[in-house]
Amino acid sequence: MTRTGIVIGSTRPGRKGDRVAEWVRRLATQHAGGVADFELVDLSDHGLPLLDEAVPAASAPGGQPHTRRWAERIGRYDAYIFVTPEYNTAPPASLTNAIDYLHREWGGKPVAYVGYGVYGAVMAVQKLRAQAGVLRMADIGPQVALSLYEDFVDFAEFRPRELHTAEVHRLVDELLAWSRALGALRTAAPPVRQNA
Repeated sequence: MTRTGIVIGSTRPGRKGDRVAEWVRRLATQHAGGVADFELVDLSDHGLPLLDEAVPAASAPGGQPHTRRWAERIGRYDAYIFVTPEYNTAPPASLTNAIDYLHREWGGKPVAYVGYGVYGAVMAVQKLRAQAGVLRMADIGPQVALSLYEDFVDFAEFRPRELHTAEVHRLVDELLAWSRALGALRTAAPPVRQNA
């Protein structure tokens, strides 16, 4: 069974990401029909300070207790969905900071995006795609772009348009297909060299 972490990228008071992430989790669980498990990963539960590891994650695992807990949580998933708002054309610092804490845990796994903002957080997602590439994550194409004007009432109550249900289904289908393919590559034995 594919385990997918739905990462709630905002820790801001009054955020909308928790409602959006729960909606994604519900639709994904119904659509996957028991072949995948979708869990919410709320950054506000992890209390990660601004990156405080002396050595970059690409060089060595982090030594701080909060880093080890975060690595253990993220490492258990086969795929990720990042739920992000857009602040000044970028994802929130809380999300990019949480991503920067780790390296090995992200690599070789697919990631999908659900953004919400005035323009659907498309610029924030573009920046996350660049970050994912450096981490060797498989950055899948479909994304869900939720508009604060059309998918929220008075910029507060989340009421997504029906068209987004099919978008979430497409996103889940591709995410799970990539997860299966990459999982097989991660577990395959290295090729045996033959003498010429």
